[in-house]
Amino acid sequence: MNIALYADGADKAVMVRRYQDKSVAGFTTNPSLMAKAKITDYAAFAKSIIAEIPDAPISFEVFSDDFESMEKEARIIASWGKHVNVKIPITNTRGESSLTLCKKLLSEGMKLNVTALFTEEQISALHSIMTEKDDVIVSIFAGRIADTGIDPMPLMRASVLLFKDKPHAKILWASPREALNIYQADACGCHIITATDDQLSKLALRGKSLSAFSQETVQMFYDDAKRSGFRLSADL
Repeated sequence: MNIALYADGADKAVMVRRYQDKSVAGFTTNPSLMAKAKITDYAAFAKSIIAEIPDAPISFEVFSDDFESMEKEARIIASWGKHVNVKIPITNTRGESSLTLCKKLLSEGMKLNVTALFTEEQISALHSIMTEKDDVIVSIFAGRIADTGIDPMPLMRASVLLFKDKPHAKILWASPREALNIYQADACGCHIITATDDQLSKLALRGKSLSAFSQETVQMFYDDAKRSGFRLSADL
């Protein structure tokens, strides 16, 4: 595959293991993942990760809802390392576009990860404010789009074509739901896909014999039933 695999999560041990075994090309996280991991000190966590992962691309997200505070947070995050992309959501919670802020930060040479993109209009608007020199990860939430019953692949293919004139832009398939999405993202020409540790582990199944997989599955059902001590009696 040509696509770059990025590990998505907030488990430091898993992130460091993935970095050390070179199974991924980069990393992403977000405030929700950090909250789920019960992280209370954002900066301390981020800096501890950067100390262990000093050179692979890694994205950390702002978490304020007003653009003045977002800008301050973006500058702090960007100061943590040259390999850090600052994640800026495409809107705030009121639906107000963040593109004015993005344009300002990009004009200063900041590396961004513009996140929570869902619509063709959002993607086109981002493209319109970018220059050829801008280093941006274009994070399209293909998995959540698919959750609504819409096939995200046409949008992902169109986005790859749209950004061909922006040599430093990278289209990212975000929020995959299964290992198949990794292969789909690669087929669309996406540059990056984020994936959980469980999804990344399933890549080891690539090319596996389906006949053998079938037998292993039946064996699993049998073994689990036997361990559980299940019995059926005709008088039940």
